Amino acid sequence: MPRLAALAIAAISLTGCATVTSEPRIVTVCPPVVEYSRDFQARAADELDLLPDGSAIAEMLSDYAVLRNQAQACLRNS
Repeated sequence: MPRLAALAIAAISLTGCATVTSEPRIVTVCPPVVEYSRDFQARAADELDLLPDGSAIAEMLSDYAVLRNQAQACLRNS
């Protein structure tokens, strides 16, 4: 029994010497954000206006805009 107590005390004492935390480091990887020129954006807006109401492409572009905003926020916070 004294041997077990000595082992427990040694183990507890050694944990106080640890120099790193046991929590894992989280690395943030942000997706790249493609930059588009003003002319290209204007052209895309003109083409979007030609699509029929309720177009699947228009809905997908709306989703893409959200993803771009999230990627830009990720880059700002990293």
